[in-house]
Amino acid sequence: MKKYLAEGIGTAVLVVLGCGTAMLVGCDASSGAGYLLTALAFGLTIVAMAYSIGNISGCHINPAVSLGVLMTGGMQVSEFIGYVISQCIGAFAGAGILALVFGLGQVEDKTGGFGSNGLAGVNGNPIAGLLVEIILTYIFVTAILGVTSKKTSHGSFGGLVIGLTLVVVHILGIGLTGTSVNPARSFGPALVAAFSGNMAPLAALWVFIVGPLVGAAIAALVYKALED
Repeated sequence: MKKYLAEGIGTAVLVVLGCGTAMLVGCDASSGAGYLLTALAFGLTIVAMAYSIGNISGCHINPAVSLGVLMTGGMQVSEFIGYVISQCIGAFAGAGILALVFGLGQVEDKTGGFGSNGLAGVNGNPIAGLLVEIILTYIFVTAILGVTSKKTSHGSFGGLVIGLTLVVVHILGIGLTGTSVNPARSFGPALVAAFSGNMAPLAALWVFIVGPLVGAAIAALVYKALED
């Protein structure tokens, strides 16, 4: 039960720090600083959580990562289901915290949807958005599988490598889809936005669930083939 709690807390922290930064600084194409700050916020949060809860749950805090681990034999189906439920609850809680803080403080949400993902950067084309998320998640999950492989040893640098990889995929993906590579991270803010009266993020939510899961599955299959 502790590992599920750790996954929920870790995902909540990711949403609070990552999406919260995006809400505060904005990350539109005219604001390069916003791009980098948001990318760093997501990546550095992963680094912090990897060294905080990694020894408890493995610090997946992402259903796509859990799927990759499942498909490479690192966890059981029942455990995977528990992880995904915990991650989604954590993401919703994290977005709820942001809604409370920004609401009470009357702070402008520069993303308009609690840092939720969207398709504006690909002109509303869901296929383009899906392709972006598949590719970025493939890269991210492949890095995680490589760093955590029992056949190699990266010592204490594994969390740093994973975090920096997330920074890189965000630098490219923010201007296209806002970068999900994490269904829970997309689910929480979109649901809270809907409760707040903004239904737009829900319309494209399927892209940010299907894309990362497909990308993770491909990463697991390719990595297993290469490693074997």
